[in-house]
Amino acid sequence: MNIFQYLVPLAVIAVAIVLLMGLWNMMRGGSVNRSQTLMRWRVGLQFLAVIVLMAALWFANR
Repeated sequence: MNIFQYLVPLAVIAVAIVLLMGLWNMMRGGSVNRSQTLMRWRVGLQFLAVIVLMAALWFANR
């Protein structure tokens, strides 16, 4: 089994969860600081997801 078969979907799901949490917080009028924190987490997780995806593609073509 290739580890990227688990890491890629996990990274995408993590980004989606944090995105939905941030949207939910904004829609219900929650704390602005919490929204900022969640969006910063989203950006960081997106960066990691792109790195994992690119590594998976690179290793798949080797």
